[in-house]
This record gives sequence, structure tokens and C-alpha cells, in this order.
Amino acid sequence: MKKILIGTHNTGKFKEISYLLSKSIKKISPIKFKIKSPKETGKTFSSNAQLKAKYFSKFTKLPVISDDSGICIKALKNQPGIYSARWAKKHGSFSNAMKFILKKIKKKKDRSAVFVCSLSFKYPRKKIVTVVGKIKGKISYEMRGVNGFGYDPIFIPNSGILTFGEMTKSSKISMDHRYIAFKKLKKKIRTL
Repeated sequence: MKKILIGTHNTGKFKEISYLLSKSIKKISPIKFKIKSPKETGKTFSSNAQLKAKYFSKFTKLPVISDDSGICIKALKNQPGIYSARWAKKHGSFSNAMKFILKKIKKKKDRSAVFVCSLSFKYPRKKIVTVVGKIKGKISYEMRGVNGFGYDPIFIPNSGILTFGEMTKSSKISMDHRYIAFKKLKKKIRTL
């Protein structure tokens, strides 16, 4: 595989997926082809990842990898879930969405959360391969760290004391939900 289209307009996701893929593969953004994002109408992370892979592969003869991911917070009945990015949009930014979450669960004892990532891969004219990666953790009491993106500054994985936002890029990316999903995908598609 020489080239791949990473089906996302999210620069954070694009960087993380690029980092996971083989260095010998040229990574291309849909922005280069002026392809807009599809409407995410799926009810699960996997259905949205598949929807994006199918959509982006319509516009190019390249293999496509796409991602749908988000955070599920137990005290909020597993919200925002698949609506994680839409919550940020609704509140004006990820920073505002995190402030909203911290306020909502301020008095909750159970702060457990799960970061979920579904990755879909599609070769032109072939079936889609979809996997899911999850990492368990908890929500911190305040935003900590400026690394990563999205909800990283409020998520502490069970195995540590730092939030994803406090971790270095390499330590976060070698353990997070996207990495777990990618490892599963790599077993199925060795050319990645």
C-alpha cells in the first residue's frame, strides 16, 4: 500500500492515525480532494466509522481508513458517546463541553468512563473491515494538560494518574483506544 485516505477532517485524529500507520504509506486528507464530511447518522461508533469509510471511498480509488470515537461517562448514562464531537459543537468548544461535564458530575461518586474508538478500513470495491478499541478510566476533577485533543484533559486511564492531556504524544498513542483498535485492524490488514 503506497497511499491511504484518512477519512477525517479532525486534525487531531488525522495526526494520531497517521502516526499509527506505516511510515512508508503516504497519508492523504479529504481536504486535499475538497471532500466534505458525511452526516453521521449511525447509532453506534462502528456504524458511523463504516458510513464514513463507504462515503470517502466513493470519491477516490485509494484505500480508506476512518474513525468514529468518543467518551462514554457512566454518571451521564454513557453520554456523550457517539455525540462527543457534537457536544463540543453545541457548547462552543471541547473546553466548554468539558466544563459542562465536570459541573454535571461534580457530586457523583462514580466517575468511571470509557474511551471508545471504532476504525473501518476499505479497499476500493472490497468489503469494509471494522474493529473497536476501548480503554477504561475515570474523569478527573478538573481539566489537566494541554496535549492531545478533544476530551483528553479530563480522562485518566485506569493504569495511571495522568490525564491523556498530560501525557506525551508517544505514551498516550501507545496505549489509548485508537491504538487498541489499530492493533486489532493490523492483525486483519497486514499492509497497514
